[in-house]
Amino acid sequence: MIHLELNDLLAKVDCRYTLIVETAKRARQLIDGAQPLTEPEDKNPVSQAVNEILNDKVTYIRVTDGIK
Repeated sequence: MIHLELNDLLAKVDCRYTLIVETAKRARQLIDGAQPLTEPEDKNPVSQAVNEILNDKVTYIRVTDGIK
């Protein structure tokens, strides 16, 4: 089941690094008191962040201007 979930997650981002950063940033927001965006709420912030990414509640924007 985890393998299928990982493939689903990787389809939402451009690379594994982006997935890790996106998950970590959202988990940190949850730890700092942000409201969960999906039901059911998971006690583990990383699991909650993954669930939110799977459900398209959290996305990212790649900024490339000025990077060489």
